[in-house]
Amino acid sequence: MVNLILKDIIIQKNTIIIYIATIILYLLADVSPIFLGVLYSVVFIMTAFSTDDKGNANILLNSLPYTRKEVVSSKYTGALIFTFVIIFIIYLGDFLLNGKGEVFLWREILLIIGLVMVTTSFILPISYKFKSKHLVMILGALVGLYLVTITILLPNLHDILREVVRNFLALQETQMYFVAILTTVILYIGSWLLSIRIYERKAF
Repeated sequence: MVNLILKDIIIQKNTIIIYIATIILYLLADVSPIFLGVLYSVVFIMTAFSTDDKGNANILLNSLPYTRKEVVSSKYTGALIFTFVIIFIIYLGDFLLNGKGEVFLWREILLIIGLVMVTTSFILPISYKFKSKHLVMILGALVGLYLVTITILLPNLHDILREVVRNFLALQETQMYFVAILTTVILYIGSWLLSIRIYERKAF
């Protein structure tokens, strides 16, 4: 399974340079590390998935000495590893460029990891279930729904989200963090098992 994770990294080795360069530009523009962490982690994860969804890649994967459970597990394990790597790059870059006193803010890091895990929990099972052309349609529908929401239903959605993030970062109750972490982990594991079930039933 380690080789499957390394495969995803090697395939994107040239893209990683672009990621780092654009992260630096965003940090210089003082873009939120939380936003960057979630965005780049999800993009990296989905790019790794999409390479396996092209042509006969899945047929090749299933001809290798890996079970389908291992193939799926490499994506979920890799998602966490990629997220930690992206977080390290962002916060190290933020410290070097902007000279912030605290390199690692644990509440922000916890929020990034949680948001990526929740997003991945929904995206990966859908990605395993439907073909790429269907995913494009689903993505288009979600973008349309988002645009309708911010223009008609909740014009101040961005302000609401920023306030939610501020409130989360200001929380002092350990119990609330425990409940949030436990819920996220259960969701992630449930998604993991669901993706394995979906992938094992697919015919290539």
